[in-house]
Amino acid sequence: MATQSRSRGRAAEFKGRRGERGVLDQLIEAVRAGESRALVLRGDPGMGKTALLDYVVEQAAGCRVVRAAGVQAEMELAFAGLHQLCAPMLDRLERLPVSQRDALRTVFGVSPGPAPDRFFVGLAVLGLVSDVADEQPLICLVDDEQWLDAASAQVLAFVARRLGAESVGLLFAARVPSDELAGLPELVVDGLPESEARELLDAALTGPLDPRVRDQIVAETRGNPLALLELPRGLTPAELAGGFALPSAAPLSGRIEESFRRRLDALPAQTRRLLRLAAADPVGEPLLVWRAAERLGIRAQAATPAAEADLLEFGARVRFRHPLVRSAAYRSASLQERQDVHRALAEATDPERDPDRRAWHRAHAAPGPDEDVAGELERSADRAQARGGLAAAAAFLERAAMLTPEPACRARRLLAAARAKLDAGALDAALGLLVAVEAGPLDALQTAEAEHLRGQIALVQQRSSDAVRLLLSAARRLEPLHAGRAREAHLEALGAAMWVDDLNSPGGLREAAEAARAAPAGPDPPRPVDVLLDGFALRLTEGYTAAVPTLTRALELVLAVNVADAEVGRWLWLAGASSSAIVALELWDAEASHALAAHLVQLARDTGALVHLQYALDFLARTHLRAGELTAAALLIEEDRLIADMTGNPPVAYTEMMLAAWRGQEARASELIEAGLRGATAGGVGRMVTFADYTNSVLYNGHGRHDAARDVAWRAFERDHPGHGTYVLPELAEAASRTGDTVLVKAALEWLSERTRATRSDWVMGIEARARALISHGDVAESLYRESIARLGRTRVRAQLARGHLLYGEWLRRERRRVDARVHLRTAHDMLTTMGIEAFAERARRELLATGETARKRTTETGDELTAQETQIAQLARNGLSNPEIGTRLFISPRTVQYHLRKIFTKLQISSRLELDRVLPSAPLVGPR
Repeated sequence: MATQSRSRGRAAEFKGRRGERGVLDQLIEAVRAGESRALVLRGDPGMGKTALLDYVVEQAAGCRVVRAAGVQAEMELAFAGLHQLCAPMLDRLERLPVSQRDALRTVFGVSPGPAPDRFFVGLAVLGLVSDVADEQPLICLVDDEQWLDAASAQVLAFVARRLGAESVGLLFAARVPSDELAGLPELVVDGLPESEARELLDAALTGPLDPRVRDQIVAETRGNPLALLELPRGLTPAELAGGFALPSAAPLSGRIEESFRRRLDALPAQTRRLLRLAAADPVGEPLLVWRAAERLGIRAQAATPAAEADLLEFGARVRFRHPLVRSAAYRSASLQERQDVHRALAEATDPERDPDRRAWHRAHAAPGPDEDVAGELERSADRAQARGGLAAAAAFLERAAMLTPEPACRARRLLAAARAKLDAGALDAALGLLVAVEAGPLDALQTAEAEHLRGQIALVQQRSSDAVRLLLSAARRLEPLHAGRAREAHLEALGAAMWVDDLNSPGGLREAAEAARAAPAGPDPPRPVDVLLDGFALRLTEGYTAAVPTLTRALELVLAVNVADAEVGRWLWLAGASSSAIVALELWDAEASHALAAHLVQLARDTGALVHLQYALDFLARTHLRAGELTAAALLIEEDRLIADMTGNPPVAYTEMMLAAWRGQEARASELIEAGLRGATAGGVGRMVTFADYTNSVLYNGHGRHDAARDVAWRAFERDHPGHGTYVLPELAEAASRTGDTVLVKAALEWLSERTRATRSDWVMGIEARARALISHGDVAESLYRESIARLGRTRVRAQLARGHLLYGEWLRRERRRVDARVHLRTAHDMLTTMGIEAFAERARRELLATGETARKRTTETGDELTAQETQIAQLARNGLSNPEIGTRLFISPRTVQYHLRKIFTKLQISSRLELDRVLPSAPLVGPR
């Protein structure tokens, strides 16, 4: 099977394997230099053999790659694997000697005849690959060789032993290579070293994990990459967090579980009990396990049968043969046995050194409600966040509530657990806890808080109409009970109402704004949330100019807060989901918008707040879109989708349609818009209609369909949703000017002028200057175009800067100033192409052709220059920072860093970080912009 790359994304996620990659790099270089090489990659399932083959594909620039894989179902079909490999080359059969050509025709069923001698088949394949390699170095990859049919394995081994100087590389990957490959060079693929295994596991997690539990997982998987990647996918964040979940939650294959059960049942009773004890402790600390074993009367000799059965070993840590052995051991215990081992572990755990784990073991040892244990769990919840994030805190709080005997206290703890479940992304679990809350006696404050939580959940589930109703009701209930919480609920109600289309309907934005104005005063001095609420209420009731001073102050307060403060973090999440993001847009402050988004992403990552992380990722992706960093935006959007898949919650998705439009992908953008509108109708998310109209306006302007762009941009503009002007106004002004509709351009300018009188950021001033240039003439128009480009050049809004060069260049060409036009059209074309804004780049290319200059039509993949973000990453890598450290510095994930490094190496024509110092110019240490 011929392929360029069966999985282009996989190499981007590659972790470690420096030695193995070095061997493969040498093989590729030898093939490029005219030599031939054969190599067998041998390793257990999941060790990364296929990933190493994918790495070869990614690195084999200039080589032709063909690929085949053994298939169990085809092991009895002679030459099935060989046909996979050779099928793309059969157009060259006529170049082979007649006997060899006929041999291949016969075995592949192309022509009838008696079965040929396999020696002739081998010679034919050798001749075929040599002929292909005469034109271009050839690399043949054979995966799962252990499942090849015997005939194919024999022929390919024959070829591998007879390769000389044909510029051919032949690589096999196998669990246990067949006898035919005996004697060929081998590369054993073992488990990853601990440091690389930890890095890979961290990349697969979406929230924090107790380092001790992480080390235990790494030890028990023995560095197997597949096991490290798959284990987190099979468990919820709560099940992984800090080890504060039971192995019984882990899914087990029936056959594997039964196999382990039989092995466990054959052990002596004390050994089985020791295994259950060790299974209940996720840390694997030997002294702790032995102290607990002593309390249960288990003697040290009980470990010997477990070690002899290769199920458990005691060394620097207690390590099971496989994580599923741990699960089988725990599941095989009765409830009483589990309580006994947890009680022993609790008694053996130092209350000063590890109070949280002691509390957790005490909880699982408790036969019924126990306020002492419940109180200890509640005290552990705050500390748990430092190790396991919100999921761990939620697990503590839920268990504490279940053990609480007093109804009112139980309701309070259930509410706290539901709130933590919501933040961690477990929406169904949060709703289930709320049902338990509402079943018990509640006071007025608890009733309001329960309704508040239901509103927050509805907002995350994108049921905006329900969210507004619930949040407004909760805010009004809270007003006489707790003014601070009431104001928080009012801000969330405003944020939810911004997603509802009909501003003046009952429960719409107008009602939410008026309710916010009537809310009780906040504390003195006011918190960020209080100033945000006042600013939005002013904006929606008294207009833009009246609100700007308060909005400006609100943004300053939000940007100045300490993101490590948990209480502040709650305000930031409120703001991050809607309010602060919109404030930054209302004030046309691109730098503040990006800084705030980066802070929100980092805060959500650090605490494991998956719901907030999804919205923060979408927010940050939009700032990258404005900066023309489409690849970075795409990776953040992909991460949002991965979190959605893991939690079962919907992806945020709004920025994905915008990305497709900026890329000029009409079919993809239309598909996403239609899907978004269907969801919006079901959830009452009217703001999605405005998003859709804006997205279409970008798409239509890019493809030169300005009349259609004008109509959809005008619809979006008329709705005047807060925060949307920064998106819609540039599209409306351009489309209206291109269709001669000066009335609409002037309407846009009147709207912009109100903004520029109140806030004079370079972003809004640059867009206003460009809008005026579009309906001006002569020197006035030229001066305005130049002013717009100069102002936008001082901001992060580089996508609009590139389009400014395009519009100026188009104007210069119409003025018959071809030489001047080429300068700006060439700048626009280069910027837009590098960014991946293809439709607008094509506009620039056509305009350049009209000036008499030829512009090469290319995509971002052919660009040789590093983008600004790639330059930052390259310099940080050159300065010795690891992928996680670079990710922390630039507020992106380690996986995103690795993706960019692969592109950097390709562009710079190098193969490792060690070469960066040679190819990069001297530069100071860099950090986030």
